Amino acid sequence: MPIYQLTDDIIFPPVEGAEDGIVAVGGDLLPERLILAYQSGIFPWYSKDEPIIWWSPNPRFVLFPDKLHVSRSMKRVLKKREFTVTFNQAFEKIIAACKKISRPGQEGTWITEEMELAYIRLHDMGIAESVEVWKGDDLVGGMYGVRTGKVFSGESMFSKESNASKVALIHFIQKFQLEGGELFDCQVHSQHMETMGAEEIDRQAFIVCLKA
Repeated sequence: MPIYQLTDDIIFPPVEGAEDGIVAVGGDLLPERLILAYQSGIFPWYSKDEPIIWWSPNPRFVLFPDKLHVSRSMKRVLKKREFTVTFNQAFEKIIAACKKISRPGQEGTWITEEMELAYIRLHDMGIAESVEVWKGDDLVGGMYGVRTGKVFSGESMFSKESNASKVALIHFIQKFQLEGGELFDCQVHSQHMETMGAEEIDRQAFIVCLKA
């Protein structure tokens, strides 16, 4: 089945036609296109020197806030209060750290310079958000993503100290839920997020949550 090639028009084909999760290729990372993508359950994910690849996987890996699992060991970590958590105070530092952090089994990074600048623009517009975890004056962990109504799409996280990224997630989910958030989109499966309570749901069920 041919893969849809985007033009300068800010449109996407229906996600139901996605071949192995790929909705389309090409286009750009202008704010208007990124906003439409997230509103449609689509996100960009590609490597340097590749065309932009737009994804909408089926099934979708998500975390319902009321199903967040905080282990006993994490409860002890939180109780110690070794970390300080802030929100939207150092977005550029967070995305830069996510870009640079070494990850087991992964060569290089999918956060290209083009993508980094695109999400900084979204943050300036109040659409992309960050969580920062500090130990003293050192930024030791955090995450960033895109909010679309009551759905938040987590894009990337990092940790320089044990459990720092989990601390970021837990604090964000608690705040997100208080603000009326209903779904944290993990996009694709990861063992890390599964231990925190994430699960797979049908793509159409995810789109329904997104549109609601």
